[in-house]
Amino acid sequence: MGSSALMVIGIIIAIIIVLAIILTFVPLGLWISSMAAGVKVSIFDLIGMRLRRVVPARIINPLVKAIKAGLDVSVDELEAHYLAGGNVDRVVNALIAAQRADIPLEFERAAAIDLAGRDVLQAVQMSVNPRVIETPNVSAVAKDGIEVIVKARVTVRANIDRLVGGAGEETIIARVGEGIVTTVGSSESHKEVLENPDAISRTVLTKSLHAGTAFEILSIDIADVDVGRNIGAQLQTDQAEADKRIAQAKAEERRAMAVAREQEMIAFVQEMRGKVVEAESEVPKALADALREGKMGVMDYFNMKNLIADTQMRDSISKLSDTDNTKDGDR
Repeated sequence: MGSSALMVIGIIIAIIIVLAIILTFVPLGLWISSMAAGVKVSIFDLIGMRLRRVVPARIINPLVKAIKAGLDVSVDELEAHYLAGGNVDRVVNALIAAQRADIPLEFERAAAIDLAGRDVLQAVQMSVNPRVIETPNVSAVAKDGIEVIVKARVTVRANIDRLVGGAGEETIIARVGEGIVTTVGSSESHKEVLENPDAISRTVLTKSLHAGTAFEILSIDIADVDVGRNIGAQLQTDQAEADKRIAQAKAEERRAMAVAREQEMIAFVQEMRGKVVEAESEVPKALADALREGKMGVMDYFNMKNLIADTQMRDSISKLSDTDNTKDGDR
């Protein structure tokens, strides 16, 4: 094989390598498919996407879908949303679904909803097909003290205008639970709640619970109503038990005070007895001194002894008469 033939083969190989590099960098197939779909995108726009580190397929495929659906969107809008971290394909699908359902939704609004972290396609679907949210068991107590356990189903529809900055499902559930507790708590008896559970729905619906949320409440249906504990009786029992303990504590306090006073009285009596015994022990000495000093005669001493004996005799007689009267009364 001659040198000229080798040169030709080398040139062909070089051309193939260059074309492979160009075709890898330039999405020629994507450009051809977009032109075939009637979407006018220049090859330089695709090269620019590569340079801006944008995956051309993530822009061109949703663009073709949008143009075929009759939407008025541009390559720059889709690319800007992609660079902002949004999901271009989901936004385009949401716009197509909103157009088919005759729901007014602009690209800026859909892009803002998507960048806010909400599923804009799901929001459009919820606007067409409302969603049912089931609340957990809500415990409330009527005025008669009986607990009522209520479970509700809330039918909501997404409000696209309030999806950005609006509260979510947790707020709806919390507000519905609050409305149930308020309605049951204002009922005179739990029987009224059991007889007319729809009164809860009517009362809760009038409170505009969806204000400030991303949803619109269509209906509130009471799924289940059960009777729970007798909270009033339980509270009364607890109060009675508490009063009993307080009374027992006060009685124990009074008993302790009485015992203390009794101990003080016993100590006082013992002290007085000691003083009396001490004083009585001084009497013989005083009598002896009086007799010795002539302040008291012998006859005076005997008269005093007679007086003491007479007093003791009278005390004995009075005690015997009291005992006889007690026996006669018993008979």
